[in-house]
Parts: sequence; structure tokens; C-alpha cells
Amino acid sequence: MESRAKLFGHPIHQMLIVFPLGLLATSLFFDVIGLTTDHPGLLQAAWYMIAAGVISGLVAAVFGLIDFLAIPSGTRAKRIGLLHGVGNVIVVALFAASWWLRRDHPANPGSLPVILSAVATGLGGITGWLGGELVDRLGVGVDDGAHLDAPSSLSHETTAVRETVRR
Repeated sequence: MESRAKLFGHPIHQMLIVFPLGLLATSLFFDVIGLTTDHPGLLQAAWYMIAAGVISGLVAAVFGLIDFLAIPSGTRAKRIGLLHGVGNVIVVALFAASWWLRRDHPANPGSLPVILSAVATGLGGITGWLGGELVDRLGVGVDDGAHLDAPSSLSHETTAVRETVRR
């Protein structure tokens, strides 16, 4: 199924997700480097990255929701899309909590905000993989002839094999 929200013929959601993904993951690297080198400027920069990542994540989510609502019910794509979307809402919420906890001292965040960012980054890796599964394996957002029930890319089963078995 093709994306329902496009700009110049390309899916908007896939264009936008690079911003929150990059900003939020990089904020954790800035935290780790800032803490290990005692460089408060990097910790301050992480705070700004989290703010930009949360805002851009919310914008990307709007277009992801538009595409999700167009996926037919009862398909593997719908199930994966639900996990991807709900997981990313949790990722953004964890980063938002991390940002909020840092607000009084962004250059000295303490342990809890960094732990929240680390957990969110790990979960973001999983939800990012699920998004890749939606686009690369299931063709959601890119191909009107997509196979919305294709097997997992981890199964080593091809779509052609599954089609042969169904017939």
C-alpha cells in the first residue's frame, strides 16, 4: 500500500523519522561522552537535542498515524505497525521525561535522565527495526501491490515461498 501522506511523490513519514531518530540517539552519545570527559557543554547540547527530537518525533508520528490508519485490519502489517507506533510513543515519552528531569540543570542531568535516555534509545532501535520491516519487507508506504502478510525478515522464508504454500 502506498503512503497516504506524500510530498513530491515520497512518503512524508519516512522522510521525517530521520530527525528524531538521529537527534535522540545522538543525545545519548553526547551524554555518555559528556559524563566520561566531564564536559558540561555536551550535556547541555544533549538537552537541546532531546527537545528537538521529541518535537520532530511528534510531527513524524502524525504522518505515521495517517499511514497506519490506511493499513487493512487483520494483516501482519497492521500488527507490526501497532507495535511500531506504540513503541515509538513510549520512546518519545521516555525522552520527554528525561528532558523534563534535566530542565533545572541541563549541564548536570544526574543518573535517572541518562538511564531513561538509554532505555529509550534501546527501545528506539527495536521500533526502528519494526519500521524497517514495515517498509522493506511488507512494502507499507512504498508499494500499492505490497504483501502485507509477508513473513518476518528473520524467518529466512521468502514471500514467493509463502505464496506457493498458500495456493
